[in-house]
Amino acid sequence: IPHANLINKAVKVVKQDVDSFAAASANSDWSKAPTGFALMLNNQPGDNGWPIVGPTWIMVHKEQFDSDKGRAILKFFDWAFKNGGDIAKELHYVVLPESVVKMVEEGWAKEIKASGKPLWP
Repeated sequence: IPHANLINKAVKVVKQDVDSFAAASANSDWSKAPTGFALMLNNQPGDNGWPIVGPTWIMVHKEQFDSDKGRAILKFFDWAFKNGGDIAKELHYVVLPESVVKMVEEGWAKEIKASGKPLWP
């Protein structure tokens, strides 16, 4: 089945591929994302971005009942951010820009707690 091309917000014809999905993510202003980084990536600026991109989210309770388990969850995702890029690409997923990973981990430090105490770093 042939892939379709679309016209994006910059009125450029773009191909449906991982690079155009990554461009949509990279061109997005993640600092304006609502709480939890639930940012839809449709019609983002830039010449190369695919106009319809939907990220996948992981939900983590802000208040963890078991600090060891909560810390283990964050350590796993930290490992995935640092080491999972090649695997994600093999599965045709887009790797988050490093600037977004930094914002996410800063959010963990402020928001994810057990008994009122931060679990990250």
